[in-house]
Amino acid sequence: MQVKIKKIICALVLLALTVTLAACSDVTKRADNTDTWSKIEKRGKVVIGLDDSFVPMGFRQKDGRLVGFDVELARAVFKRLDLKVSFQTIDWSMKETELRNGTIDMIWNGYTKTKAREKNATFSHTYLNDEQYLVVKNNSHITNPRGMKGKILGVQTGSSGYQAYTDYPNLLKKYVGSTVQYDSYNNAFLDLNAKRIQGLLIDSVYANYYIAHQKDASSYRKIKVGYPKEEFAVGMRKGDETLEKKVNRELQRMAQDGSLKKLAQKWFGSSKEVAYQDLLK
Repeated sequence: MQVKIKKIICALVLLALTVTLAACSDVTKRADNTDTWSKIEKRGKVVIGLDDSFVPMGFRQKDGRLVGFDVELARAVFKRLDLKVSFQTIDWSMKETELRNGTIDMIWNGYTKTKAREKNATFSHTYLNDEQYLVVKNNSHITNPRGMKGKILGVQTGSSGYQAYTDYPNLLKKYVGSTVQYDSYNNAFLDLNAKRIQGLLIDSVYANYYIAHQKDASSYRKIKVGYPKEEFAVGMRKGDETLEKKVNRELQRMAQDGSLKKLAQKWFGSSKEVAYQDLLK
């Protein structure tokens, strides 16, 4: 009797797994082949997924208001398209899944182009350039990647920095003793300041903004590791060709009329990060 029950349970588990795999396949197929522009237009708004602790791209002030470079840029683009923007806070490690499932329409939050991500999303034109820094405390006396030998490094889960860390092990990984993964850089900086970790691998735009707004900015050291430069772009479902074309067109117009430069100067203090070579070609 027990053997029969076990067989029935195994059959049910197998059936559930088969149904789940089929459902996942259908979701991916729809995301890759369905243009949802008419649905978005009828709805009157687009839903953008973001990590709302990523300064200065998209983050919440003390009063809870959502601000940042990407937040303002997205609102400006869709104002030109006569659409409202709804920002949805998501688990950054699940961003592509949220996109495919239709929970969000776009990923717009310092989203770096990578080959791995291209399997699950399509990208707009590059609008900003970025790179990865190793951030340490000055009093740690760490001045290069070798200084992290045997020490603890902080990285963000699902980030392009963590991808670079694993893809190019000879630049930093071979020295590091262990890593701690964080959902947000805010908690990582808290641990760095408390010396629970000795280094933090982080986007340059975040590092520059965070350090510049600290009481003692000189207590931090930013070290270039040597990873390839990164490109920020908007992530969309592969089937959303109309949305992609419209976003690209407005990004190009904003680069041409100077509004993108003005926005960059507001949040970064300069416009050198703007990828004019991609937007104005």
